[in-house]
Amino acid sequence: MLDTERLQILTESAKYDVSCSYSGSKRVNTKNGLGNASVGGICHSFTPDGRCISLLKILMSNECIYNCEYCPNRSSADVPRARTTPEEICELVINFYKRNYIEGLFLSSAVFQTPNKTMELLTETVIKLRKVYNFNGYIHLKGIPHADTDLMIKAARYVDRMSYNIELPSESSLKLLAPQKTRDSLITPMKKLYSAQIYDRENKIKKNKVIPAGQTTQMIIGASPESDGQILRLSEALYRKMQLKRVYFSSYIPVVESPILPTKTAGLLREHRLYQADWLIRFYGFDVKEICDENENLSEEFDPKCHWALKNMHLFPVEINTAPLEMLLRVPGIGAKGAYKIIEARRFCKLDFDNLAKMRIVLKRAKHFITCKGKFYGADGYSQIKCCLMLEDKSRNCEQLSLFSTRENAISALSGEL
Repeated sequence: MLDTERLQILTESAKYDVSCSYSGSKRVNTKNGLGNASVGGICHSFTPDGRCISLLKILMSNECIYNCEYCPNRSSADVPRARTTPEEICELVINFYKRNYIEGLFLSSAVFQTPNKTMELLTETVIKLRKVYNFNGYIHLKGIPHADTDLMIKAARYVDRMSYNIELPSESSLKLLAPQKTRDSLITPMKKLYSAQIYDRENKIKKNKVIPAGQTTQMIIGASPESDGQILRLSEALYRKMQLKRVYFSSYIPVVESPILPTKTAGLLREHRLYQADWLIRFYGFDVKEICDENENLSEEFDPKCHWALKNMHLFPVEINTAPLEMLLRVPGIGAKGAYKIIEARRFCKLDFDNLAKMRIVLKRAKHFITCKGKFYGADGYSQIKCCLMLEDKSRNCEQLSLFSTRENAISALSGEL
């Protein structure tokens, strides 16, 4: 039985990994089984720092043979160490699930003994949960760099999602801060998983599919000198070449002392801007070079879409009733859903500002960049528009959304519309 002290050490050590968000798994319950990872069978709540609290988030061990400079569990760190067994984790998951503490599991581990030994025990754990305990809930497994491909694929057929965290955006930063890891040791497993997904899809394999909810990765922001442009181009390549579900950005926090690491946190604003830019690239048709400034960084003053619009005022205002979808998606205040609603509605009549308000378009922002039936109600000129946008940002109530928030806020949070 896993005692309280070890449980505290192993869960505390796991909290720095943010790439454990759930989406997309269709695994449903079976007769005499426990748990359900389908859309209706698992709910989530998030803490202010982004950690998912509906999953049991735990390391199998925080004893590590690697000595990554930024890691609180590195081999040279003077921290309490603990290790657990596959059987103990399985019992913990089942007991917590029966008590309605959790809906699933995020399982990771520091690399103890060898990468293969660590991956073997992680694989044994997920197989035992599925086969012996009949657990059909959501499982996210963190892959171990340098472990054998066969072990990785075997584990991938029993979990919903896997992640290999890139950690640092460039090979040079990896050599400096995590010399025992290489770019190939992180990228190659991701490629293998993607190839296995393609194989399953082409051969119409339905049972024990490889990672049905896809794979994610995480990058630490601010521990190394890469620009926002470099980070976003890497993210864009991962989405395009391996169809990752999500790239997570984790603002660097100096939790360990090191002479080659920054002494201050990177701050949450940069992390927030990267998430906004990531969304624009994936769903709004923007290119990295369009939304970064001349120094390859994102604006701190404005969100990426507003920053782009202010740089391209010669393209505005656009007429709502004639502008193509691609241009509507680039108007600040019009999200993806709003743009498609406009395209659909204007087939039947010409739209005015009242129609846009009913569609929940953010007119306080959009009015500076659009006309309706030739009418313009925005500010006059670049300077005034910039001033209005700055005042709007300052007037926003920057609080975490309540569980009992309005329908509008809930839709905005789910869609990520800008």
